[in-house]
Amino acid sequence: MWLRANSPPVSRRMSGTARAANLRQLLPSKSPAKAQVVNSASEASKDATRRLARLIIESRFEDLPGSVRHEAKRTLLNWVGCAIGGSGHETVNSAIAALLPFCCPGQASLFGRRERVDILHASLLNGISSHVFDFDDTHAYTAIHPAAPVAPAILSLAEHQPISGRDFINALVIGIETECRIGKAVTPSHYEAGWHITGTVGVFGSAAAAGRLLELNEQQMCWALALAAVQPVGLQEMFGSMTKSFHPGQAAQNGLTAALLASKGFTSSEQALEAKRGWFDVMSTTPNYAALTEEGWEILNNSYKPFACGLVVHPVIDGCLQLRNAHRLTPDAIDRIDVDVNPRVMMLTGIKEPTSGLEGKFSVYHAAAVALVEGAAGERQFSDEAVRARATAELRRRVFPSVDPEIGKVQARVTITLKNAKRVAVFVEHAMGSIKKPMSDAAIEQKVLGLSDGILPPDHVRRVIDLCWRADELHNIGEIAQRSAKA
Repeated sequence: MWLRANSPPVSRRMSGTARAANLRQLLPSKSPAKAQVVNSASEASKDATRRLARLIIESRFEDLPGSVRHEAKRTLLNWVGCAIGGSGHETVNSAIAALLPFCCPGQASLFGRRERVDILHASLLNGISSHVFDFDDTHAYTAIHPAAPVAPAILSLAEHQPISGRDFINALVIGIETECRIGKAVTPSHYEAGWHITGTVGVFGSAAAAGRLLELNEQQMCWALALAAVQPVGLQEMFGSMTKSFHPGQAAQNGLTAALLASKGFTSSEQALEAKRGWFDVMSTTPNYAALTEEGWEILNNSYKPFACGLVVHPVIDGCLQLRNAHRLTPDAIDRIDVDVNPRVMMLTGIKEPTSGLEGKFSVYHAAAVALVEGAAGERQFSDEAVRARATAELRRRVFPSVDPEIGKVQARVTITLKNAKRVAVFVEHAMGSIKKPMSDAAIEQKVLGLSDGILPPDHVRRVIDLCWRADELHNIGEIAQRSAKA
């Protein structure tokens, strides 16, 4: 969908077909097979910020393929369910208790709750709520959770000013494409340095989406992207604590702030991405500017979780569930569980004895044990109570991970040795919920209903689900936010 590297601004009078053809152009003389990592002095990096700004302001709903529009609705629905589901978590309660006294009069809804706050705090709090279960969507290549920084910002904005469903879907796609492409440009060095990429890159998605809805011009969008660039938030050190969900929430708020400031003429650098001391060179050792303009749609590489924890342990859970069901395994029959995993699994989920549900989400030991004990790995299996359950805690001590660099980041081999010496094993190449084995629309609906259980009435949730599927037909997308709150 991205502009040719050296193309002039796209005319607003161009037909949708011509615009779409132009937006899908690759960089000149750079086929995907020959694309190389380039530095800030290369032709590919020239005017990267302005070219990206131009793309954002010229993108139109009419140019979105049907598959992209449908994926945007899946992304929206999944995010809404996660935001409602996480609304009563102690993390959200603590954040609201701390900030509510300082919020302006209510402008926007908090999903799953009765409080109303100003749009900036709504972006933050709904972003926290949507990510606290670690159950939200994931772009596997970059490990970005695309919706969490973008959706809360533009849904809050939609309660402040009328926004049509078509404009909203277009902005959501723009935000996701922006953050995922910037994320691809700094992968893997950015993540390996310890940054939480959903926060550091998500702010660009929020700024781009909000800026598009605020109808920023090219100059203002350059400023918005630059203002986003100076607000990176997120360290992997915070995984397993309340602060992890703060990252996308703060990115949502920061991006919306950037767009609002730019709309009123708040100036910034016009080369925030590509300058010698700009975002790319500061945040990555090998920035790949070509990723900004590669053909295709990154939203089609988004995935939705059937398990409420980090994506890297999903293959382990999948394997444990397969063996449990196929062999009718019970915890008392198991002697040991060996899991062969990619090095990243132990880097991110090596907590051996988690003491809380949030820590459990980053424990391959707990993930394997709870899947075998309970036969599930939803949000309830990663609660404080589940982590402290005796049967699960005992089985955790019989989980033995081994690192194998030959195993992919989203693959695993699970071998279970029974007390009678029998061994059963499975290799998981594609876990449930991955791009190769995606959740169906019906499965996402059931996930939303489950997450909303006990928070909103079922008929109320059904109405919200219907609105999400018809999002591009709505005259005012703010209706989704309003109906996702408690009356």
